Amino acid sequence: MSGLTHFNESGEAHMVDIGEKSSTARRAVVNGHISMNPATLTLIMQGNHKKGDVLGISRIAGIMATKRTADLIPLCHPLALTHVSVDFEIDEPNNRIECTVATETKGQTGVEMEALTGAQVALLTIYDMCKAVDRGMVIGNIRLLEKSGGKSGHWKKD
Repeated sequence: MSGLTHFNESGEAHMVDIGEKSSTARRAVVNGHISMNPATLTLIMQGNHKKGDVLGISRIAGIMATKRTADLIPLCHPLALTHVSVDFEIDEPNNRIECTVATETKGQTGVEMEALTGAQVALLTIYDMCKAVDRGMVIGNIRLLEKSGGKSGHWKKD
């Protein structure tokens, strides 16, 4: 199981021991999008959705999800996040909404999983709020853009 840290020498799943790791400032940035019909995007942009502020509610859902990551991903360590941002950008020509989540902590393990979870839940919330008018929405291209901190240092997607 060389290279896979969540397995011991016997191949059994285990939670990685981070007790001896140094506490450092850590940050992760994740991006993804949801594509939809033009009329759905217009409804969101105009704020005329009967369920309320779609992006505002989705932002709160994304933040809440980052804080619950260890409850959802079995081998993730619970983290004390020091900052979370969930930002949306309307891409009108492509009928989609881009979501970028940044997470930060000072600790012994990274915050990539928290950012990934936050982005997915934020986009799922947009889907949930708009599915009555557009069941064909597609969530995709969720990926880590950048991470910093810890022994592995800084990494940025090319």
